[in-house]
Amino acid sequence: MAMKRAFISFDYDHDDELRDALMGQAKNPKSPFTIADWSVKEPFEGNWQAKVRGRMRRTDLTIVICGEHTHTARGVGVELAITQEERNPYFLLWGRPRGNCTKPAKAHSSDKIYEWTWENLKNLIAGAR
Repeated sequence: MAMKRAFISFDYDHDDELRDALMGQAKNPKSPFTIADWSVKEPFEGNWQAKVRGRMRRTDLTIVICGEHTHTARGVGVELAITQEERNPYFLLWGRPRGNCTKPAKAHSSDKIYEWTWENLKNLIAGAR
């Protein structure tokens, strides 16, 4: 299977350690994906959404890490909307094993939040087309 490049979307204010954990998994020698980490705390100047769209176009899929406040994270909602507009594959990961994770505001009601396991990651990434 060809290595896929993933864009990560997450709530920067509450879940940056989850991003770090996923980046660590991407470094596994058997990982089927790499991470395009363009996370920024401060908003881009000017039309930041166009800049994010350009970055997302250079990836194969989007991984949305869901935490307890994801539904209120404006940036995550915008990134997911861009992913959907671009018709790029994406999936949602349950980031907090003991928390009540929420979907981004722009998620479809049919979008499932998948348990964050190594097997799920490999299978979801393999299925992203």
